[in-house]
Amino acid sequence: MQFQTVEKWDELLWNQAEKIYEDAFPAHSRKKRTMIQRMFEKRICFLHIAYLENDMVAMALSGKNDNPDILILDYLAVKRNYQHHGIGSKFVEYIKNWAQNYKKYSLIIVEVEADKDLVNEKRIEFWSKCGFQLTDYVHSYFWVPEKYKAMYYSLKSTHSPTGQELFLYITEFHKKGYRGT
Repeated sequence: MQFQTVEKWDELLWNQAEKIYEDAFPAHSRKKRTMIQRMFEKRICFLHIAYLENDMVAMALSGKNDNPDILILDYLAVKRNYQHHGIGSKFVEYIKNWAQNYKKYSLIIVEVEADKDLVNEKRIEFWSKCGFQLTDYVHSYFWVPEKYKAMYYSLKSTHSPTGQELFLYITEFHKKGYRGT
């Protein structure tokens, strides 16, 4: 498997990644293309890609905020016909190594839906298997009905952040992304 991360908007790459993105996430939970382009223009966004041979099989969008030690892993998806073959776990390993060795981040944060249903429980289980720690705090955004929890993976730090702390970073990232779109 080959991996790639880009820091600048690439129309051709996004056109391929967008198919995986749109298949994995319902319209109400996706960021619009124009917003993602703007996030690249603001230099707060990365596109990670995984390939098997010449086939793009996974994509992820991550971002940064004002804290240079923290990476927000905003979206991650594997093509449906490639799921349950370990590709997602290998992809997360790549992103963790990239974050630590290339960008020198100390913490990666993901947010997961807090409602107890099978899909959400499987997502939490996936992230847990990848080494992420689930926090107890349940966060509510005023613009969406779903409630969320934060999970984190510590690359260097021995500090165990609270869910409230993590959502300060997540909220800051989302505000930067939505501002001006």
